[in-house]
Amino acid sequence: MSRAHRRPPSPGVEWEYHKVTFSREFSRNVVTKLLVERAEHGGWELHQVRIGPDGVRRVVLRRKIIRQLRAC
Repeated sequence: MSRAHRRPPSPGVEWEYHKVTFSREFSRNVVTKLLVERAEHGGWELHQVRIGPDGVRRVVLRRKIIRQLRAC
């Protein structure tokens, strides 16, 4: 399961966050390959990884939101 959301913008930079959860059945190599694929094709970067006592990996990815300025 995964979901994306936006946090309030900090001065000058706005980030989009994407939470992904991997169950303990996924090996470390499989999780790495999935995260690399998201990084290469979606522009995501690793922000946080937490491994719970039950073995579930909770990963937070982020990417910059680039706003285009309007021409007058």
